[in-house]
Amino acid sequence: MKTDLEIKNDVLHELAWQPNVDETQIGVVVENGVVMLTGVVDNYLVKVAAEKAAKRVKGVKAFAGDIHVKYGTNFQKTDIEIGKAIVKAFEWNTAVPEDKIAIEVREGWVTISGEVEWNYQRDAAARVVESIKGVKWINNTITIKSVKITEDVTENIAKAFKRSADIEASGITVDIIDGLVKLKGIVHSITEKKSAEKAAYLSPGVDVIINELEVIDN
Repeated sequence: MKTDLEIKNDVLHELAWQPNVDETQIGVVVENGVVMLTGVVDNYLVKVAAEKAAKRVKGVKAFAGDIHVKYGTNFQKTDIEIGKAIVKAFEWNTAVPEDKIAIEVREGWVTISGEVEWNYQRDAAARVVESIKGVKWINNTITIKSVKITEDVTENIAKAFKRSADIEASGITVDIIDGLVKLKGIVHSITEKKSAEKAAYLSPGVDVIINELEVIDN
């Protein structure tokens, strides 16, 4: 088992490894395997990159982000400018069904809502918003269109786990309870936990996942 100090050092090294992240702008606190990042950065993509980097580190059991985005004068945008930029970016991205997604911007905080057919469309919409200058925070409330989950969903998800190089399938069980998909078992990083959740969402009809995977460092 890694100590908190070892995890902190690994997170700092992982941040330094990211070409678009200035690790000197970010503080790292680790307590019982739970990592918190603090600080102020000048781009939302930097915030995302830093958080993903921390989650990749082995031994991190949970993550709490408190990085704030503050744009310089040259990159500050009004809410109207941000909204227009998002609409245009949605139109250019074939993975985003822009006619099914509503956008709300308040002081750089963006909420996207609506209902789509697939989880990849929901994720694609969030990635598009992340790339827009002026965005300080994203609240993705887009839901997946409900479809009756069939019993073969568990088998399909298990097969998806086995195909993934990022997931140790043998440590995960998949159950359907009251129409919801529940993941249980053991993984070795937050990234693996999230990868399992994403893989499960790719199965048709999966709208809600109860992710009870436990992160254990060994």
